[in-house]
Amino acid sequence: MPAKDFLSSMQKKRLQKALQEGNCSHFRERVLMLLLLNDGKTYSEISAFIGCSYRTVAYWCVHGDPDQLDSLRDQREHGNFRKATEEYIQLLVEVSKKSPHQFGYECQHWSGERLA
Repeated sequence: MPAKDFLSSMQKKRLQKALQEGNCSHFRERVLMLLLLNDGKTYSEISAFIGCSYRTVAYWCVHGDPDQLDSLRDQREHGNFRKATEEYIQLLVEVSKKSPHQFGYECQHWSGERLA
């Protein structure tokens, strides 16, 4: 665990600015973890203050780089990975416009289960 005041004044200012301007709550929590660690708080105190697990605090305090704020971000900010390609979506739309009878089904309407 780093000693108190391990951040340079420039790093601290950059983190404080990111804390104020960050639009992702996970990112802001991670920035706050580094700032609290810099103030001499323990992992336990930080986890109790933020309301997350000790393990989460330990992970981000070790892996978060105050010189590279992108190290505090993860892919959740960009949304979930799309499993359906544009080609698949287009095919699904075309199929859903046709009657299930044309494909050998005895039902009159499509259901999500049948389209899957």
